[in-house]
Amino acid sequence: MDVDDINTITVLGAGNMGHGIAEVAALAGYTVNLRDINEEFVQKGYDQIEWSLGKLAEKDRISEDDAETALDRVGTFVDIGESVADADVVVEAVPEKMDIKKEVYEAIDEAAPDHTIFATNTSSLSITELSEVTDRAEQFCGMHFFNPPVRMQLVEVISGEHTSDETMDAIEALAETMDKTPVRVRKDSPGFIVNRILVPLMNEAAWMVHEETATVAEVDSTTKYGLGHPMGSFELADQVGIDVGVHVLDYLHEVLGDAYRPCPLLEEKVEEGNLGKKSGKGFYDYEDGEGVQIPTDEVREDVERRLLALMANEVAGLVANDVADPEAIDRAMKLGAGYPDGPAKITDEAGLDTLVETLDDLHEETGEERYVVVDYLRELAEDGEGFYGASDDDSGEEHEFETISIEHEGAVGHLVIDRPHQMNSISPELLDELSTAIDLLADDDEVRSILLTGAGDRAFSAGADVMGMASGGANPLKGIELSKKGQETFGKLAACDKPVVAGIDGYCLGGGMELATCADLRIASERSELGQPEHNLGLIPGWGGTQRLARIVGEGRAKEIIFTAERFDAETMERYGFLNDVVGNDELHEKALELAQSLAGGPPIAQAFTKQAMRKGWENQEAGLEIEAQAFGHLMTTDDLNEGIMAFASKRDPEFEGK
Repeated sequence: MDVDDINTITVLGAGNMGHGIAEVAALAGYTVNLRDINEEFVQKGYDQIEWSLGKLAEKDRISEDDAETALDRVGTFVDIGESVADADVVVEAVPEKMDIKKEVYEAIDEAAPDHTIFATNTSSLSITELSEVTDRAEQFCGMHFFNPPVRMQLVEVISGEHTSDETMDAIEALAETMDKTPVRVRKDSPGFIVNRILVPLMNEAAWMVHEETATVAEVDSTTKYGLGHPMGSFELADQVGIDVGVHVLDYLHEVLGDAYRPCPLLEEKVEEGNLGKKSGKGFYDYEDGEGVQIPTDEVREDVERRLLALMANEVAGLVANDVADPEAIDRAMKLGAGYPDGPAKITDEAGLDTLVETLDDLHEETGEERYVVVDYLRELAEDGEGFYGASDDDSGEEHEFETISIEHEGAVGHLVIDRPHQMNSISPELLDELSTAIDLLADDDEVRSILLTGAGDRAFSAGADVMGMASGGANPLKGIELSKKGQETFGKLAACDKPVVAGIDGYCLGGGMELATCADLRIASERSELGQPEHNLGLIPGWGGTQRLARIVGEGRAKEIIFTAERFDAETMERYGFLNDVVGNDELHEKALELAQSLAGGPPIAQAFTKQAMRKGWENQEAGLEIEAQAFGHLMTTDDLNEGIMAFASKRDPEFEGK
């Protein structure tokens, strides 16, 4: 089945996950059948959708009309056969118990049309085992949303042993139409990606407290302010529900062995009914106490190293068993768990040899199976490599590019689009090289800011290489692929924690202007001309231009620029707020480099947190404010703050080191 053939989606289960998934599907334009075991449950789910849509409209995330239209798309059912009779896709979100899920699939297998795809929202159970109670195992996969589905970006798309490639492609594309980011899990492995890493880390945190190696305060201080996680380990356990974590651990323990044995401390909490925030008490007291109180100054390096070692072991197991590659794992953890960076990259930076030594020492000391080093991890450490290759291959000097170049000018990484003979137009090959170059500069500790320019003086970039891209003939699937490729590549620049300056000289049109929108600051020469001429070709800006431009200049100006498809001079674009400065034609490089060098001298930790908070705030102001508060607390403990205060008192320029 192709995603274009999907019109009706049935969601089985109207609880927190079910009604959230139904709302996401309705907002994406699908007809939704919401079903639960009785009228009370299904009506409660429907009411929650109505309330949530109202909140989105109240916050101007959607219009009142969009809210009403989405709600009109949702029908409610109690009879399970009727609910799936016209379904193209069934997303099951019933309680996380294998027996209950199997009963559901046995009940709907004959009632659903032959073409219907079954997708389970399980967070850890076997896709293969569930699929085998049906006669359509090849049309069965996992589609794991994260809570709350309306806000969380990640969807794990999981293949069972019998799942066809066509089914995986269709569900992955379906997630994208719902404005989610799918991460493909290639093999049916317990816990998939996020829970396979997150839950064992929660367990290890509990073991440290149970063994009196560390306190709750020390562990949470380390995870939140040392590792930079959005929540402390015990704060997260309370938020998710300690019983939920233990349930996943019980399953991992049953399938994978003693390495995943739940810590007695977690089991005791469940037995006592202290399940976390939902019960009023867990590791923190939410009724009679002060709730979550995490100190900023109790970070311990040994606790951090122990957690990183466990993390590296889990990543190695997933990669070695072909469940997912390091890039997919990192993307999933950043989107699904809010990690500031992916675990593969983080553990690479920590040094796999050091983490292997930590695991060996712990295993020798305790004999616990969870410290047995995965063979693949030991091989990487012995070879001096990381998950992303040789540990010393991060400078960019060994990479040869054809369409771009990288120059290091002090602490500034100067990225040059180098196709002057073709007005620096953007080809698919350039997108590939640009993606690699952004990664190299983002990972280079010597680079503190990025300057983006175009070679020559005629064009920053005149846009996409339209003729070259059209040479393969009209193909909508290739067009979608190309759009997503550009969005992903440009998105890396927008998401980079380092300040980015675009130095614009000459034409900055179409895809070139979309690239410039990803910079934090933009400076242009007087002769520059900017615009989004896609409508003249019967196209739309396809590399993020319909989204980012409005954030910079406002919706009205963005529509003017896109709909008129005109070219605007630099002075006008400065007045519109797109450009931060306009300088003389002969001054562009000097002024742009000067600005980038100025930013390179700024406090890198504070700069990174500022960008993260602002990005998150675009999506959700409350989430952005929370990141801002956490970052402010973390920055109070840095050497950079002390340097800034001392420099201010001494009336000198600060020398920040990012510590």
